[in-house]
Formats: sequence, C-alpha cells, structure tokens
Amino acid sequence: MTAGVRDQPRGADRPRPRLDARLGLLGWLTVLALLAGVGYRLWLLGHATPPTNSDEATMGLAALHIARGEGFPVWFYGQQYMGTLEAYLAAPVFALAGPSLFALRLPTLALYALFLLLAWRLTLRLTGDRWFGLLVVVLLALGADRIVKNQLIAGGGYPEMNAVGVALALLAVDLAAGRPGWRLTRWATWGFLAGLMLWVDPLVLPYVVATGAVLVGFCHRELRGRAGALVGVAVLLGAAPLLTDSLLTGRNPVHAVLAAGGADATAGWAARLHGGLLVGPPLGMGFCDPGACATWQLWWAYALPVLLVVAAGTAWRTLRRPPAPADAGRVSSRVAGAVRLALVLAAAATLVAYTVSSSSGLTPAESARYLSTLLIAVPALLWPVWTLARSGSTAARPVALAVLAATLLTTAWATAQAARTAPATRAAEARHAELVTTLRHLGVRHVRAGYWTCNRLTFASAERVVCAVVDDDLRPGFDRYPAYRREVERAAAPAWVAPTGSPLAARLDARLGAGPDALDLVTVDGWRIYLPRG
Repeated sequence: MTAGVRDQPRGADRPRPRLDARLGLLGWLTVLALLAGVGYRLWLLGHATPPTNSDEATMGLAALHIARGEGFPVWFYGQQYMGTLEAYLAAPVFALAGPSLFALRLPTLALYALFLLLAWRLTLRLTGDRWFGLLVVVLLALGADRIVKNQLIAGGGYPEMNAVGVALALLAVDLAAGRPGWRLTRWATWGFLAGLMLWVDPLVLPYVVATGAVLVGFCHRELRGRAGALVGVAVLLGAAPLLTDSLLTGRNPVHAVLAAGGADATAGWAARLHGGLLVGPPLGMGFCDPGACATWQLWWAYALPVLLVVAAGTAWRTLRRPPAPADAGRVSSRVAGAVRLALVLAAAATLVAYTVSSSSGLTPAESARYLSTLLIAVPALLWPVWTLARSGSTAARPVALAVLAATLLTTAWATAQAARTAPATRAAEARHAELVTTLRHLGVRHVRAGYWTCNRLTFASAERVVCAVVDDDLRPGFDRYPAYRREVERAAAPAWVAPTGSPLAARLDARLGAGPDALDLVTVDGWRIYLPRG
C-alpha cells in the first residue's frame, strides 16, 4: 500500500476491475516509462554497448567454468574481494544458450528491471504521490554512459547493488510500519540480502547500515525475539561464501577492499576534492557525456550538497512530527521520514567515503562508478524539490521547477550522447569477432597479448583460444587465471596479438623480417597477429 492510500479490501468475491480502469493514464505512462528504460538497455545490448573489456570477460569465464562444472569461484579471479554472483546468475543462461556477451548481460538487464520496479514501489511507499513516482521512473529509465556501464557490464557488484539497496529500503518500510503478513520472511530476506552484499561488494554497506538502523529504531522489541535470531542466521547465510573462504584460507577481504580503494596509493586533497565533489557526482549519476563532463554539466555537483541538506532536514522534521490519526492503516509519516533520512545519510556517507579515498583523486573519471549507489537515494533527494514545485511559495516554486527541468534535460542529453556511441561500439565488437574467427582459421590455439586483450579474447572464443598476458616489453604480465599461462607456456609456438597502433604492436613490429626470432604478420581490421616462423 502507498502512503496516503488505504489498502483495498481483498475479499475473494470482490469483482476485479478491468486492467485499463485500474491503471488509468498515469499508470500507463508509468508502464511505458518502465518499458522504455528496459527497452533502451536491451537495444544497447543488441549493439554490444557499453563496450566490453577483459575484466567483464573474466566474469564471463567464471560463469563458463560454473556452467561446465569445472569450478565454483568465490571471488573475481585474481583477487580476494568482489563476489562472483553475476557469474552464478549467468551460468544457467550459458548452459541453455551457450556463452556470449549478450548471454552474460541478460542477468544484469534483469537486475536493472528489478531495480526500476522496486524504486517505483519504494517511491510510492515513501510519498504516496504517483506523479512523483512517474518522475522517478523516468529519471532512472534514462541512462548516460557511466550509468549504463554500471548497470549492464557484468564486471562485478555494480548491477546488483542498486536493486538490493532499494529492496533493503522497501523491506525496512514494510517492517518498520508493522505491515502484517510474511513478517519473518521479510526479516529473513532483509538479513540474507545484507549478508549477500558483504560478499558481493561492500559499496552498498551505507544503505545496509542506514536501513538497519531504521529497523532497530522501530522494531527493537521484535528483534529481541525470533526475528532477531532469524536476521542473524540469514546474514550469515548470505555472507557464507566470504566467511567460508576467510576461515579456510585465513585471508582478510577487508584489506583487499581497502587496497582497491586506493589505501596503498596517495593523492593530494585538492585532487580528491576535485574528483570526489566536482567531477564524481555528475559523472556517477548520469549527467555527463561519455568519459567526460562539460562545464555546464557540472551544475549537479553544486546542487547535490544542497539537496542532501534539504532532504535530510525535511526528513528529520517528518520523523520528529507526532503521528497523525490519518496514519492509521498506512505507512506512517514517521516511518517514511525515517527511511528517507536513512537514504539521504547513506548517500552522504557514500559521497564522503569516495571523496576521502585516493581513487577520487587518482582516477576520477573511471572511479566515479563507486558512486553508482547514489541512485538508490533519488526518491528521497528529489522529494522536497517536488513538493516545492507543486505547492511551494511564489519564490521557491520557480527554483524547484528549474531544478527538476534541468535534471531531466541534462540526463536526457547525456543519454542521447551515450546512445550515439552504440554503432561504433557494435563495429568494434564485429572487428573483434573477426579477430577470433581469423585465429581459428589459422589454427592458432595459444597466444600472448596485453591485459586488456587476453581474457576478452579467451572468453569470446569460449576458451578455444587461450591467452597469457604480457606487458609492452614482452615480459609476463598479470594473469587473473594462472592456468591459462601454464597452458601457453607448454605450447610449442604461441602467437602474439596486439591492437593496431599499440606500444605492444610497435615492439613486435621490430621482429618482422629476418632473424631467429622473426615473426610473420597477419592483419585484421584493428588488430595485428604475429605468427612464429616454422
């Protein structure tokens, strides 16, 4: 049930209204927005967009091994953090349809659809305003470059975090509001999802902690009984892969996560503040063109702190307000305010954690993906703006309308710019497919190549071509799956593969011609294959 709307009787003899009568114009617009968001991303998948890479291929290889029963990895190959949930989700698809980039991304598309649907439901539960729910769906249906990368690339953690984060908030609303029926199931689901995210990716932990605090505040008596015990067991079950691996190996995944976040590197505070507060929010929340933010697109960086403060203040006032008699049978205003405040505080904690990390200063464009969970808080962030736009003062209403219009127009522009890259990405994927076909025709089974070539090539060939990583000086590089290197080293005469114009290609070109280590060259559009003579 939504805030401000009473539950309808559920008697079996109650006549069911026609579908079009139930939905109405607003309902159909919401359905259309939901379908448009999923359809846009399905179109991107058909164009192999966003472009894939060897990290995503590593997850694909893990899914391939799971589907074949050859291995059941706990962690992303080559590291001791970031769980392989996406590989386990893709493995059944591989078993039915065979391995491919499209098959690997079908589960991530399903996770996005689930996120969009749950975000709509959460918005209605928190606000009861269906027009605002439509606005949230429209915004989340849009998808700039960084957004669709986070949502569709099966690179570990990002596609599932937002769906789980919204689910945790929605469960917190139902439990804190005392919604009857299936309560133990809801408690178990909340605990399992919280534990699961401990294994998959800790970036969503601010939302776990914040929604957990809401549950403790409103349901502390219930948590002293069976509900609390069930939550504890469910958390352990969700985090079982992490806990089991840590017990068996003695490794601490927290250390690996801190190292990945830049704890072992240094960046100046000026660079961190620039990357974390100026570049990160608009890029990470879908306001920028592919790979960069124009100056005019940075306006969101200045608006976000204001929205966080205003949203936190209004949620706090709602939380402190005495319950109204009209709240009976509904999501109380205090529960709605508490969950909105939790979402805002989790978003603020995410932004602060990212800003103080060295990643924000060292690689701001790429590491803006760490801010992907800010989308979970969109309903809470924009609710005060929406209320001002609908019923604010003469002075405040135009400002609120301007903010909403600018938000929609900027994200729509960034989405259009992202969509324009799809034909080029599809052409690049076709060239890579030609590379795989050429290697197969040449009878090449073992190759050496750079990091960003190797696992992508191995996955695209379904391991019919096995690759070992080398650096630009032809020295052994970082192999996420060491078995491939061992196989290549046992091969009699591995070939070499390099992108045209790369430093590795330039180094290998020097070995063309006469000499004991001379190579023969076969070219494919965008790629160079070097074959040992004899």
